Amino acid sequence: MQTMAIFSTSMAAMLLLLGLFAANLDPTAAQIGVCYGMLGNNLPNSWEVIQLYKSNNIRRLRLYDPNQQALQALRGSNIEVMLGVPNDQLQNLADPSKARSWVQSNVVAYWPSVRFRYIAVGNEVPHSSWLAQFVLPALVNVFNAVRSAGLESQIKVSIAIDMTLIGVSYPPSAGAFHGDVRSYLDPIIGHLAWARTPLLANIYTYFSYSGNPRDISLPYALFTSPSPVVWDQGRGYQNLFDAMLDSLYSALEKAGQGGLEVVVSESGWPSAGGFGTSIDNAATYLSNLIRHVQGGTPKRPGKAIETYLFALFDENSKPGPELERHFGLFSPNKQPKYQLHFGGGRYWDIASEEYNGTFPLKSDM
Repeated sequence: MQTMAIFSTSMAAMLLLLGLFAANLDPTAAQIGVCYGMLGNNLPNSWEVIQLYKSNNIRRLRLYDPNQQALQALRGSNIEVMLGVPNDQLQNLADPSKARSWVQSNVVAYWPSVRFRYIAVGNEVPHSSWLAQFVLPALVNVFNAVRSAGLESQIKVSIAIDMTLIGVSYPPSAGAFHGDVRSYLDPIIGHLAWARTPLLANIYTYFSYSGNPRDISLPYALFTSPSPVVWDQGRGYQNLFDAMLDSLYSALEKAGQGGLEVVVSESGWPSAGGFGTSIDNAATYLSNLIRHVQGGTPKRPGKAIETYLFALFDENSKPGPELERHFGLFSPNKQPKYQLHFGGGRYWDIASEEYNGTFPLKSDM
């Protein structure tokens, strides 16, 4: 009996270890989400969209505004949600009472049947824009409203930036924000550090590559370089994504917030409409990104990078260049465009929203 008890205990411990090992191998450990944009006149309704997320085992979703049909469809889905405050609402939410009302109507009214993970207060607001003055007060007011509702430990309130705020990007260890950005950004990241909340960053290697193909090779942008392209302080960079993210970490360090975490709130590759766009390139980028973010960057190795793919659908009403309408993982008829693995033991075909003019990062190729 004693031998059996020891065996049972050993078996239980082994099964626990195997379970933990399997969880670490599960691609969902990479913490991948997908952005749900709605700028199209031929897209399925929100109920169908949420079923699409569930049937494909996509467990996190970024929603750019509190669309009521989408929030209703998310009830009981167990999908974690990054909810956006649209830029045109920032001035309103600089008023504390209006921020409380917004949180009450769009968050508290749906909690806990909708699993909010983040609130993104604004998206890619230029520091020179007249809206920039409202970002910090809106951020603080929404944070206070969430805290007053007793949800600050469950829902983190942040902002989403693009990489145009970076003034120096090469090499990654020299990363620094533009000098005229600091007065805008420093109080924001100071608040995020105090609130123990990650900064959200939209990172597109596509725009860096297409803007500077002379210095940035396609393999470096697509995670397909066979060896490091850039060496920096003993760290080898085999892909542009790591170099861009590490330059942001370096910029945060120089701004006094080196401990701040970063969530990649958008990343993708268009399948048509511009230089370097194709189904093959988009499929290569997305599949490699999903695998890669499980392992961290040279500067912060061994830590999964929470990442949101842009975007769920090709959106035919998006403004801007033609390529903006070809970022979808799915066509509007819900047919997948490539083969990607999101965990749960199944594959689905997926491919190739806002223009992100990321900085050119010089490589040795």
